[in-house]
Amino acid sequence: MAVVQIQMRQSSPAKGCALFNLGFRPFFLGAGIFAILSIVWWMLIYSAHSVVQIQSITSAQWHAHEMLYGYSLAVVAGFLLTAVKNWTGIQTLHGKPLMGLFALWVGARVLFLFGTSLMLWAAILDLLFGLVLIISIGYPIIRARQWPQLAVIVKVALLWTGNAVFYLGYYGILQDGMLYAINGAVLLLISLILMIGRRVIPFFIERGVQEKIKITHHQWVDISILVTFLALFVNEIFYRNPQLTPYLACGLFLMNGYRLYHWHTSGLWRVPLLWSLYLSAWMINVGFLVYGLQALFSIPLVLVLHLFTIGGIGLMSVAMMARVALGHTGRDIRKSSSWLMLLFIAMTLSVLFRVFAPMLNMQLYTSWIFVSAVCWIVGFAVFLWIYTPILWMPRVDGTPG
Repeated sequence: MAVVQIQMRQSSPAKGCALFNLGFRPFFLGAGIFAILSIVWWMLIYSAHSVVQIQSITSAQWHAHEMLYGYSLAVVAGFLLTAVKNWTGIQTLHGKPLMGLFALWVGARVLFLFGTSLMLWAAILDLLFGLVLIISIGYPIIRARQWPQLAVIVKVALLWTGNAVFYLGYYGILQDGMLYAINGAVLLLISLILMIGRRVIPFFIERGVQEKIKITHHQWVDISILVTFLALFVNEIFYRNPQLTPYLACGLFLMNGYRLYHWHTSGLWRVPLLWSLYLSAWMINVGFLVYGLQALFSIPLVLVLHLFTIGGIGLMSVAMMARVALGHTGRDIRKSSSWLMLLFIAMTLSVLFRVFAPMLNMQLYTSWIFVSAVCWIVGFAVFLWIYTPILWMPRVDGTPG
């Protein structure tokens, strides 16, 4: 009888709040809420309906900072605090320490909503958040002696440096600091997606499709992409040689396209959690092509950047959050919500209206921006509708996490 009772307790889902049990929970939820709030705020500023004071930087730089170092870094924090625990077997932040880290991120975001009037306090909280995050993911990796994972820490540390450069630029200490920080963050986040995506997307595809497949990895392709991307990053941030950009960017398009071709199987298009990841990977790849051909065809840089940010970072991050949240709460990933289709379609439309529609008709540029924003908001509203209870409540299998 006692054994039966124990089995019943283990099979019954626990009740209560589990928001700070593991890193993905608060940061994915916070990222989803902020994704809506920040875009609504930005649309009010863009349409001149907001009285928020923004000085020493442009409103576009304010918006870019919050999407790159606010929203995106929250997703990175949630993913890595969870992944590092799996990689090393060492418990990452949870409970009150995790609550404290999350509070630093929330505090910086709230202060930024006031424009730049509280910039000093926002900078202190923001940089402190990044520093604590680096220590929090670095300690388990070093303790477990998983030296190859140090590449992840290096990228997060570079993002922290970029954020510091932004504030140095704001205070006039570093000329063009905001420009370096924003362009650098886009490329660093794309490089982080390429690195982590190389590990997890083929894994997800192999286990998510009905047919049995084995994706073959070509090390020469992986190394070539890494070296070429590093060359592109150094050139764009430090040397700015316009003659090199087309060769490096188009070379990345060809090599990464070759890798994505070998990841493909027709069965992934029947699974929203897979085709969203794969489609986003291709949007990043098309972004390399458009970036390389930008000068030749006079494509506005802002459109290229939004192809990377909405199509690459935005769609990839929300698709990754959707997949990770199911897996790490003990749910069957093959039985995901049917509403996910609407989420990913809305995000895809956001890219089309923000990037490709203006290429066809720039006269309606402002209208395209607002339609894209509405699609973005709808997508994340659906995400919150599905995942708020999942992220808030304990695992369905009753195990910690």
